[in-house]
Amino acid sequence: MAKHLQKEIANLKDTILRLCAIVEKRVELAADAIQERDVDIAREVIESDIEIDDMEVEVEEECLKILALHQPVAVDLRIIVAMLKINNDLERIGDLAVNIAERGSYLATQKAIPSTFDFSTMAEKVMAMLRQSLDSFVEMDTELALQVCAADDEVDDINRKMHEQVEALIKGDANDVSMLIHLLSVSRHFERIADHATNIAEDVIYMIKGDIVRHKAESFNEES
Repeated sequence: MAKHLQKEIANLKDTILRLCAIVEKRVELAADAIQERDVDIAREVIESDIEIDDMEVEVEEECLKILALHQPVAVDLRIIVAMLKINNDLERIGDLAVNIAERGSYLATQKAIPSTFDFSTMAEKVMAMLRQSLDSFVEMDTELALQVCAADDEVDDINRKMHEQVEALIKGDANDVSMLIHLLSVSRHFERIADHATNIAEDVIYMIKGDIVRHKAESFNEES
């Protein structure tokens, strides 16, 4: 029974890793759609969302089946619970990539994005966080997971500055309100992806050590 459980957990992890790769690619393409003002790339992200949704349901059903059939305890139970949560975060990241792509599809039809909006830097930081959170899951590396938690504040700061820029530009010229709101939405969606990447990193720490570090990753790091 124990060997069968371990095999099912291993198969489940393989499925989640495939989902990780798909989600990571979708975020990358969504960022490209914004930077390159490319409607075709945006459409590709939007139309592929069903694939992520289907895989998310598949993973959830498999997790619930393992819980019902094997009633795992201790480490095995933590792994299943963490993978359920990671699965949900990946699906939400996929949705946010679609949201960014939808904004990108609109912005591609408008005049050039103001130079004050440096989405390339924000996208790079968010992509790095997402990649590190997924790597921490693959490698079961708590140190890498904690680095993701620490990086979240940087993305929050960028989002805050973009919000201030939008307010200033709206006060200066109300003609571009629609475009500016879309730009603000893009920033907010990237910031939310960073939040979900942080959630994944926190779940990895829980999976490995059994510690719930939500809201206290920094203090946990000091104790380690």
